[in-house]
Amino acid sequence: MVNLALLALRLTLGGLMAGHGAQKLFGSFGGPGPKGTAGMMEAIGLKPGHRWGAAAALSEFGGGVLTALGLFNPLGPLSIMGSMSMATATVHWGKPIWATAGGAELPVTNMAIASALAAAGPGRYSLDRAFGIRLPGVIVAGTLISAAALLGLGLAGRSAGASAQPAQEQAGAEAPAGQKQAGAEAPAGQEATVS
Repeated sequence: MVNLALLALRLTLGGLMAGHGAQKLFGSFGGPGPKGTAGMMEAIGLKPGHRWGAAAALSEFGGGVLTALGLFNPLGPLSIMGSMSMATATVHWGKPIWATAGGAELPVTNMAIASALAAAGPGRYSLDRAFGIRLPGVIVAGTLISAAALLGLGLAGRSAGASAQPAQEQAGAEAPAGQKQAGAEAPAGQEATVS
């Protein structure tokens, strides 16, 4: 029964994450595709958006496929954990936990399942078992270090951008007398411009 339970978890998490990645990579299932994903990444402070978007898409799609197949465990679940950690720290941070409030309920659930699969292994009904594949610890450790480094890099880049923004806003606030800031107090009937 444990092997069937692992298979059910792998197929569900892996399939859904692969689909989520396909939305970003190919625009499948009504997804935004590469261009829309790049825009979303830029909007949350991950620049350049096309690189971070590709990283997220590949981590979700590749991690999902590897997890569903039970191939090269624990690389698939670790890849999913990396992507979901970034989503939690960027999109969902500071909100109540529940998905209805924009919180990290779903990414945290995905990380918990991925953690369990990474620790327990893919089970009997997997390609790893069929082909006798067992990854060396150095590859697993390297993957963990890479994922942590990317998470840190992304968060550091966002922090640097956030700290630069107040300085830019302050500079804009000190406009010479008689000049208006872009986007401030547009005349009636006109929209303010956003730079």
